[in-house]
Amino acid sequence: MRGINAKEAENRFDQLLRAARRGSVRVTRNGTPVGVVLSVEQFERLRGTAWDGLAAAMDAMSQEAAANGLTPAALESLLSDES
Repeated sequence: MRGINAKEAENRFDQLLRAARRGSVRVTRNGTPVGVVLSVEQFERLRGTAWDGLAAAMDAMSQEAAANGLTPAALESLLSDES
């Protein structure tokens, strides 16, 4: 991943955006990473992957809960119990 310091990123913003279209660019301040600039395509791909992973995890948890007897009715009962 290419890197650039924050002041250089500010001064050469157009170049930063062009570089991000080719690959992620790490932005640092005083040598410490503070952000990453990436293309819209990269962002959409990451966002899609995260949502797919979340959906798969939720499905697996739902199946495991059902296998252990946690039905929607049992869940509702647990959630409404104020004791």
